[in-house]
Amino acid sequence: MRGALHITASGGGFWHMAWEVLLDALLDTAKLLPFLFLTYLFMEFLEHKAGEKLKETVGKAGRVGPLAGATLGLLPQCGFSAVAAGLYSARVVTLGTLLAVFLATSDEMLPVLLGSAVPLRQVLVLLGIKLVVAVAVGFSADLLFRKKQEPPHVTDLCEEEHCHCEKGIFRSALHHTLHIISFVFVINLALGAVLSAVGEERLATFVGGLPVVRELLGALIGLIPNCAASVALASLYAKGVIPVGVLMAGLLPGAGAGILVLLRTNRPKRQSVFILLALFVIGAAVGILLDQLADTAAWQGLMGSTLRSLRDGLQANAPL
Repeated sequence: MRGALHITASGGGFWHMAWEVLLDALLDTAKLLPFLFLTYLFMEFLEHKAGEKLKETVGKAGRVGPLAGATLGLLPQCGFSAVAAGLYSARVVTLGTLLAVFLATSDEMLPVLLGSAVPLRQVLVLLGIKLVVAVAVGFSADLLFRKKQEPPHVTDLCEEEHCHCEKGIFRSALHHTLHIISFVFVINLALGAVLSAVGEERLATFVGGLPVVRELLGALIGLIPNCAASVALASLYAKGVIPVGVLMAGLLPGAGAGILVLLRTNRPKRQSVFILLALFVIGAAVGILLDQLADTAAWQGLMGSTLRSLRDGLQANAPL
């Protein structure tokens, strides 16, 4: 959606915009292919080829899953969120690990901010906030729901999608991948068309409202399962249009394609809705807190100036 937002702003032709939307949807979907295929191949191997000892090892590794998941989620790509969603749907990883990956994922935030000359220290502080929130929520969720953690059930996923596992794990993994990737492409295409029609200027007006309301709107935009949401939010922050609270409110729940994979594969559906609601609440709460701290901490020395500089973005024009 990087090109589509630009075309809307510059008044390009309809067919040119349509081509850009289609191309962006294809590219965004293609980037997920290797991640999804390797994920399902691992799941098939775990279910049909691995011994009980390996399964037990994977289960024990889940105890540090939130930390590992949050760390991987910080990398500037959207594949890990899709991987985490697929693994969680088969209960190979815990709820805490899934939440940690989703909260840490930033899609295109990092390259957009660095490309917009946002000071590196600001970017590192933003990543640090995401890491701390992701790890804290992840371990808290695992602690709270540890008695409800289900054993891996890759077989249930296979039966639901009729993947014919008896014909080999490679064919089965490919079946799963193509099944999910087609769904992701259709949604990416639809979202791309809508977001390109809205444009960055209207989005800025949409999230530039009253305190608390703007953070809630930012969190809502973050749940859009498309990298255009993170691109738009990061761009608006870099231009000084939105404060840091709105940025973080949108980036924390913004798990990109991982949300689509979760909605498509996870059962029961109400649990997926609960997860998305939790992401929304966490993102909005952290965003509101950051903006409130930025308003009141100016009298508290370095921390105050740091938070205020983050809140105002480049508009403050002051190093951290």
